[in-house]
Amino acid sequence: MGEFVSVKASDGHGLSAYVAKPEGTAKGAVVIVQEIFGVNPSIQGVADHYAKHGYLAAAPALFDRYERDLQLGYGPEDMKKAFELYGKLKPETALLDVAAAFKHIESAGKTAVLGFCYGGLMSWLSATRAKSLGITPAATVGYYAGGIGSVATETPVCPVLLHFGADDDHIGNDQVDAVRSAHPDVTIYLYEGAGHAFANPARPSFVPAAAETADERSLAFLHKHLG
Repeated sequence: MGEFVSVKASDGHGLSAYVAKPEGTAKGAVVIVQEIFGVNPSIQGVADHYAKHGYLAAAPALFDRYERDLQLGYGPEDMKKAFELYGKLKPETALLDVAAAFKHIESAGKTAVLGFCYGGLMSWLSATRAKSLGITPAATVGYYAGGIGSVATETPVCPVLLHFGADDDHIGNDQVDAVRSAHPDVTIYLYEGAGHAFANPARPSFVPAAAETADERSLAFLHKHLG
């Protein structure tokens, strides 16, 4: 359904983004932010999914700053490479790439940012650092946002929805509690029996029932704040 296009970040860096278009007029736009495996078929599938629900979707390739056109799987070798590249990612520049994708699609209407794992953290920071990035998200959604506890006191400028697996061994309850304590107004859902990456059907940790419920809640949230 989608295609890769070129976008440019505010620091002059050119990167690719997978863009999926809905049939007919878009009712809004959604930036889809990757895990640490690049804009692979799983992330492309998420963009296609939101396009089918009427949104113009764009997934920026955050790894383009280090290795172009990288799409990793979830086997041992790709997992090793993903974590090596993860060590190079810097939120400050990754957010510039998110903002570039945001600006590429914002003409479609109210725009949200939605991400998974590292992308979930970028979604949170897109909400808290929007002004400095020159973007105006109408809402953001984060799935199992790793490291969010360290920036929990930052204040979002838009409604935020967060999904966490109750059995996530990558994200401690202290991180979830930190967000709850700092921002009681942020909507947080915990999914019993679900661990990290529970919403990704290509990974062994996939939990269909939790993923379906989270997706329904995300779509309802976007419908409320985007249209």
